[in-house]
Amino acid sequence: MPDEEDNKSTEGGRRIAVLGEMLELGEEALEGHRAVGRMAAENGVDLLVAVGGDLAKQLALAAGAAGVPEVAMVADNATAAAFVNAQLRPGDVVLTKASRGGQLWQVAQVLTGQPVTGLEGNH
Repeated sequence: MPDEEDNKSTEGGRRIAVLGEMLELGEEALEGHRAVGRMAAENGVDLLVAVGGDLAKQLALAAGAAGVPEVAMVADNATAAAFVNAQLRPGDVVLTKASRGGQLWQVAQVLTGQPVTGLEGNH
C-alpha cells in the first residue's frame, strides 16, 4: 500500500491519541468509552494509548476491534508519557484527552519538556 504510506508522509506523520477515562458519564460510561474507541478508528488514529482501568480497557478493545492498527493500554500518565515518547517519530501528532481528573495534560507536558503539574497547579 504505497499510496497510504505516501499520504501519511505528506500529512506529517501518524495520528496518536492518548485517551483516558471519562469519569463523569455515570450509567453511560461503558458505551461512552466504547464509542470513543470506535470514533478513534473512524478518524484515522494510528496509535491509541488508553490510560486507566476497566473503562480505558473497554475503549482500547473497541478501538482495536474498529480498526485502529496499534493499541496500547497503560495504567497511569507517567507510563503513558514514557511509552509515547519512545514511540514518537518526526511529524507525529499527539492528542491527549480525558476527564479533568485524569490529568492527561501531564503527558503533553512531558512530551513538550514542560514541568509536570497536578490539579492544584492548574488554576
